[in-house]
Amino acid sequence: MKLAVSAFFAASLLFSVAPAFANADDDAWIKQCVEDNDDQKQADGTVAVYCACMNEKMSSGETKTVTEWEKLNPAENDECSARAGWK
Repeated sequence: MKLAVSAFFAASLLFSVAPAFANADDDAWIKQCVEDNDDQKQADGTVAVYCACMNEKMSSGETKTVTEWEKLNPAENDECSARAGWK
């Protein structure tokens, strides 16, 4: 439980540091990505960091979800997985 709370605060810090770059559309994509990865047995903070990283890699005009886009971009997927500490 302590790890989940710590991860949540770490993810919250990540999102609070870059609000100038994020918008409501980004928030919606990240939220959808987190929901899509709910069954992956990862800490919430890990998934949030991964999804934010993937969202940063995508162009602002992208119409695919993060989940769809990650399948077409394995290098970015690997990089964001490593950054998030995905196990």
